[in-house]
Amino acid sequence: MDSSVVQDTLVARPRLELADIFRQFKPWIKPLSLSEAKVVSAILNCRTSVLGGHKLACDACGHEEYSYNSCRNRHCPKCQFLAQLKWVEARKAELLPVGYFHVVFTVAHELNRLIWVNKKIGFEILFKAMSETLKEVAERRLELQIGFTAVLHTWSQTLLEHAHIHAIVPGGGFSLDGKRWIQASQSYLLPCKVLGQVFRAKFLDYLEQAFTRLSFPEEIADLASRKRFKGLLIEAAKKDWVIYAKKPFAGPEQVLEYLGNYTHRIAISNYRIEAVDETHVTFRYKDRTDDNKSKLMRLPGQEFIRRFLSHVLPDKFVRIRHFGFLGSRQKKKNIETARRLLNARAVEVIKDNDYKQLLKRIVGVDIDACPSCQTGKLIKVQIIPAHPVLHRPGRDTS
Repeated sequence: MDSSVVQDTLVARPRLELADIFRQFKPWIKPLSLSEAKVVSAILNCRTSVLGGHKLACDACGHEEYSYNSCRNRHCPKCQFLAQLKWVEARKAELLPVGYFHVVFTVAHELNRLIWVNKKIGFEILFKAMSETLKEVAERRLELQIGFTAVLHTWSQTLLEHAHIHAIVPGGGFSLDGKRWIQASQSYLLPCKVLGQVFRAKFLDYLEQAFTRLSFPEEIADLASRKRFKGLLIEAAKKDWVIYAKKPFAGPEQVLEYLGNYTHRIAISNYRIEAVDETHVTFRYKDRTDDNKSKLMRLPGQEFIRRFLSHVLPDKFVRIRHFGFLGSRQKKKNIETARRLLNARAVEVIKDNDYKQLLKRIVGVDIDACPSCQTGKLIKVQIIPAHPVLHRPGRDTS
C-alpha cells in the first residue's frame, strides 16, 4: 500500500490515465530511447499486478482487497505524492524567518531545438548560468552571499518545449565576510532587467564553449557548422531574456505549500486528461496569454505521446538543486548561523517512524483503516509476487 491510496481517498480518482493513452496508441510513432522506454514501461505497470503487491484483510470484519506496488518513477503522475510530502517535511528544518521570493529564468525559444537534442548539456548550462547570475548580481548589488533552491521545468501548459527554472530565494543573506545577516527589501529583491542580461550572456557563452561536445543529428544538422551555430547564438542574443519575479510570499508556510506544488510536478497530471478516443487525446490547460483561462486542447494521440516523452529527463539528472549558503556542505551550519544572527529559534520538525505516520499527521488519513467497517485495520495476509512478464514499449502484452 502506498501514498497513491491516500490520493484516491482525498480526490476523486481520474477517469483516464496516461497509461490508458499509452495502451491506446501503440505502437509509438518512433523508436523510443532507453530512458523513454523505461518511463513508458513504468507508467504502464504502475499499481498493477505486474509489479506485485499484497492481499489485505480487515482484522475485524474480514473485508479483503489488493494493494499493488507503485513504479516510483519520477515521471509517473501516480507516484509523486509521498515523495512530495517527504521532501517538503525535510525543507521545514531549513526555513528562515524572512521573506521569500520566486524568480523564474527562461531560455529563449530559439534554442529549444538544440537543447532538446542535447538535454543533459543544455539543462546543466541552464542551472550553471542561472545560479551564477543570482549569486553574482546579489553580491554586486546587495553585497551579500545569497542562497536558493532551484527546480527545473521543461514544459508549457500544452506540453511544448519550454525550458525554465523556478528559484525560491530567501530575502537576504550573509555579508561577504560571513559575520552579519543582511536583510533584503521585503518587496524587491534584484533588478530583473539586469538578471536577464547577465543570464543571457552567461548561457550563450557556456553554450558556445560546449560546441564540440554537442550532437547534431539530422533534425538539427543545419547547425553543425560553426558559422550557422554562431548565427543561432547571435539571433538569441538579440532577444530580451525576460526574468520574472513574483511578489514575495506571505510567510514560510506559504513557501512550503508552493514548493510542494512545484518540486514534484510532472508535464501533465492524470486529472487534466479529459477524453481519449480512437485517434485523439483531449486535455485541459491554462492559457497564459488569455488571463490563465482554462481551455481544452485536442491532439492526435501520437503527437500527445511525443510531447509528453520529450520531457523525459536524462537518467540520474538532478532537477531540484540548492545553491549558495543553502547548497554547500555547510548548509546545516549556515542555517544555524543565520538563525543566530536573526535571533530566531530553530524550527521544530516532527520525525515520523514511517510513511504511514507521516501521511496520517499531514493528510489526516489512516491508510490502514478498513474502508468497509471503519473500525478494523487492514493487515497483510499474502504477498503477491511481481509478474515475470512486463509491458514493453512497442510490444502488445494484452
